[in-house]
Amino acid sequence: MSKFLKGTIILMLAAFITRILGFINRIVIARFIGEEGVGLYMMAFPTLILVITITQLGLPVAISKNVAEAEAQGDTKKIKKILVVSLSTTLGLSIIFTPALILLAPYLTEVLFTDQRIYYPLVAIAPIIPIVAVSSVLRGYFQGRQNMKPSAISQVIEQLVRITLIAVLTKMFLPYGIQYAAAGAMVASVLGELASLLYMFTTFKMKKKFKVRRNFFQSIMKGKQTFRELMSVALPTTGSRMIGSISWFFEPIVVAHSLALAGVAATMATKQYGSLTGYALPLLFLPSFVTVSLAQSLVPAISEAHAQKEYSLIEHRLQQALRFCLLTGGISVVVLYVFADPLMKLMYGNENGAVFLKLMAPFFLFYYYQGPLQAVLQALNLARAAMINSLIGAVIKTAVIFVLASQPAFGINGAALGIVTGFMLVTLLHFVTILKVIPLTIYIRDYFKITVVILISGYLGHYSFENLLTEQSLILRLLFSIILTCIIYFIFSALLKIVHRSDLTKIPFIKKIII
Repeated sequence: MSKFLKGTIILMLAAFITRILGFINRIVIARFIGEEGVGLYMMAFPTLILVITITQLGLPVAISKNVAEAEAQGDTKKIKKILVVSLSTTLGLSIIFTPALILLAPYLTEVLFTDQRIYYPLVAIAPIIPIVAVSSVLRGYFQGRQNMKPSAISQVIEQLVRITLIAVLTKMFLPYGIQYAAAGAMVASVLGELASLLYMFTTFKMKKKFKVRRNFFQSIMKGKQTFRELMSVALPTTGSRMIGSISWFFEPIVVAHSLALAGVAATMATKQYGSLTGYALPLLFLPSFVTVSLAQSLVPAISEAHAQKEYSLIEHRLQQALRFCLLTGGISVVVLYVFADPLMKLMYGNENGAVFLKLMAPFFLFYYYQGPLQAVLQALNLARAAMINSLIGAVIKTAVIFVLASQPAFGINGAALGIVTGFMLVTLLHFVTILKVIPLTIYIRDYFKITVVILISGYLGHYSFENLLTEQSLILRLLFSIILTCIIYFIFSALLKIVHRSDLTKIPFIKKIII
């Protein structure tokens, strides 16, 4: 098995495991600190992501690329220089932004947010910035050497430590107030990331063939060319991520102020935002694991066809990917919409987030398309266009949230509609951008077929849950009904020939599973 294939499989398995563990993490947080605590946690978290994005500057991708090139040439000195320059850059930025976040926390909570209790989670999460800075450099180094195990194992360690400590720390701090419990959850995240870093650092010390500390400052002074090489890759790749981070940073701020204009008290706004982002969205994003993996396999396949100017092959591969997204996205929509109430009841102990699942699930088909479409844009050297599309979507999303959420008739539902409006627009813009380069046929018949399948399987799934095994426990009824719904869905999909086996075996990611 090639290093590339082995590394891809390892990363996919790790991504799947960490996605599940991350979901369990959200459930644990919700169970211990409830909607209000989750709201405080989720309102503070985007600020951290923005600071981390600025601190990293897209360096992990650049490190991976440059280390791989230096490794191929056997240039150990170049690898050391890449590490030294990257560490000095990220640590230097983290030294600036970590105290800045702590010092600005009172301003952020008093002026930008409407709930001053967010101060405690913000301050509690600040120490994670330098930890993530070093971790990102080591991950880039290992990936550049096509050694995916340390990165994969570290992610699993991080989630396991985080889940364990969240249960302990939130329970310990809860008697002092919900804001302290939310801060405890943040501290658990810091310690989880620290455990991950310690594992990677230990692995790095055992595997490296050079001494990083020797002539460290001298390497920094002589690293101007290396810095320019890293930035030439890092800055363009961080564009879309920066737009997403800035948009996410403003999202809870806009939601909080909009709900205040609608007459919603700060405490209730925090609770409602917790239901939306901490309860409903993790469930809606969970199925995207499949389409994200598919997108990763599309980049080399489309790049190869584009280099050979085989545009018909590009269309063929993209059509296959879109049909597969339609199939997997369709069943996700059915399950999340039909079983919204029992899923919420089983996982979080209440049904408060179910209304968001029902409102947003039908629109998430667009989100499941977005990953493969963005992968195609990257493969066609249209990353700049993808970034502009993301910027337009972020601006419109924020505007829609403000307009709708500030109306009493919509309230927090306006925020949910704004979020789906944003990614629907980005997906459509990606599609239109691709159409300008690649002629693409839209098969209306497939969308009619999948609509029929969704309606039939959704109705039968709802009927089975309401009328079969009514004497059994909720978990047994739900599990039975979901399995039955999936069987009905895929049987009708096969009968209507929405996706053929021959199509699936030609997609690299799916082929490895089927064969």
